Amino acid sequence: MTRQNDIAEAILCEEKRHIDMLITNGIENGMMVRYIEGKGRGVFATQKFQKGQYVVEYHGDLLQITDAKKREALYAQDPTTGCYMYYFQYLSKTYCVDATKESDRLGRLINHSKNGNCQTKLHDINGIPHLILVASRDIQEGEELLYDYGDRSKASIEAHPWLKH
Repeated sequence: MTRQNDIAEAILCEEKRHIDMLITNGIENGMMVRYIEGKGRGVFATQKFQKGQYVVEYHGDLLQITDAKKREALYAQDPTTGCYMYYFQYLSKTYCVDATKESDRLGRLINHSKNGNCQTKLHDINGIPHLILVASRDIQEGEELLYDYGDRSKASIEAHPWLKH
């Protein structure tokens, strides 16, 4: 049994190294952006993704909560600024990935759905948390990539009614 465990552990280590390399080098494969009438930009799969497979990093500035709240207050002063701030807990600290600044990275453009085909997961690289999206089920080529933003606050839903769906 230990031989099988060793093989399984080696496979997991290799998968982690591969994801580390993709994140570190900003490599984003198997996706393209398309404009959706009435919705704006969306990200679509150009390949199949298997359940549990790494899809993309939600890339932006990694901030601690105090800096994130200051930045969020600045953004609130300009109603044309979208909100691309994702708060999460890691090793009993609150962090935020701020992907508000326009970039060529695709994770920030994946739209919301309560029944999305992706889910967020934390991925550690040398003690630094990275927020990634993995397939929550098998995804077919051509499908729009979606995940649940998880925001159910009354104020957010009033400002963004699409969060209800």
